[in-house]
Amino acid sequence: MTMKKMGWILLMTALFSIVALMAIFPEAALQSAVRGLSIWWDVLFPSLFPFFVISEVLLGFGVVHLIGTLLDPLMKPLFRIPGSGGFVAAMGYVSGYPVGAKLTAKLWDQKMVTREEGERLVAFTTSSDPIFLIGAVSIGFFHNPRIGLILALAHYGGGFIVGLLMRFHGHKKSNKSIQPEQAVKNNRLKAALYNMHKAREADGRDLGTLLSHAVQSSLQLIIVVGGLVVFFSVFLELWTRAGAIPALNQAVNALLTLVGMPEQLTTALVGGLFEVTLGARYAGEAGDAIPLAYKAAAAAFILSWGGLSVHAQIASILNATDIRYIPFMIARLIHGVLAVAAVLILWKPVMGETTAAYWVPDVSEVSFNGYTRMMAVFCLLLGILIALALIMEALILLRRKSRNFPR
Repeated sequence: MTMKKMGWILLMTALFSIVALMAIFPEAALQSAVRGLSIWWDVLFPSLFPFFVISEVLLGFGVVHLIGTLLDPLMKPLFRIPGSGGFVAAMGYVSGYPVGAKLTAKLWDQKMVTREEGERLVAFTTSSDPIFLIGAVSIGFFHNPRIGLILALAHYGGGFIVGLLMRFHGHKKSNKSIQPEQAVKNNRLKAALYNMHKAREADGRDLGTLLSHAVQSSLQLIIVVGGLVVFFSVFLELWTRAGAIPALNQAVNALLTLVGMPEQLTTALVGGLFEVTLGARYAGEAGDAIPLAYKAAAAAFILSWGGLSVHAQIASILNATDIRYIPFMIARLIHGVLAVAAVLILWKPVMGETTAAYWVPDVSEVSFNGYTRMMAVFCLLLGILIALALIMEALILLRRKSRNFPR
């Protein structure tokens, strides 16, 4: 029996078990569904929806194409990925999972990446978006915007290291992918502006139409997110009543004891194993007795692993290509371990002696609310990426000039 058939059998068994358990525990199913819906409506919808719309508008204006072109010089030497992967990296990190996988599948379909290049690309471009990490997790679940900094460093820094490790994945000699011609040679900034202009021309929608379509697509996406949260909330509650989750809790308890972390984080990690939003919420609400550093480390692992709900989306996207799922799953595990290590190592240098579980604003910070912080950090991240790309471009130009300089 093939792995694919076994996977379908396990999936159908799990779904039938949910139907049976809903009939046995109808009240628990309803309560858990309401609880998942409350998480979506109270935290995720107000935190994510405005920025989904903004991201769609930016894509329509070609801003992401600008960023992707500027990131081209980083991709081949660091990650063994074609320059076209720069756009996927920019969009994946800005928009979050599963956008990186969708764009990677499009590049594969256009023969712009090979199978192994696609596996490298999807492994490190699948991440949480900054808005969810800062808005929903840091402010919504931890009630502490400062946590966003340490989570961002651990999560995105870990993803960068995964990308460097994945460059060793696959054969050194593989089928070469088709590379697009560079529009403006020897000047990447002009090329970036040109690509942004061409993307805007290709889009062709006026601002009103663009905004209307952005709202419609963002509503569809936020409803899908809400549906997954509700489904896995019911799934976890029913399997808990059936006795399956407590058995898994015992295994996670033993693992946490082995590595010296509080056992009270078991609920968060088990929840995050299935759904990232639920796991992050449980980590933020784990209790004041648990050191904040350990709660942040658990959230970092959950964000980097992504949850089986995200894995299911990625697997369905990759199913239409020859890109394999197993390298992606291994990369998620490595990313999670690296993120936990980064939080614990960087906690004191970044956070100082912070021990409070909740953030209490100063009077001077009242006007600097959570959404302002989200936008500030979002813009800062984009600025850092653009600055790094420009520095790389300057170094490349200097190297070319030194080679051509007569001696």
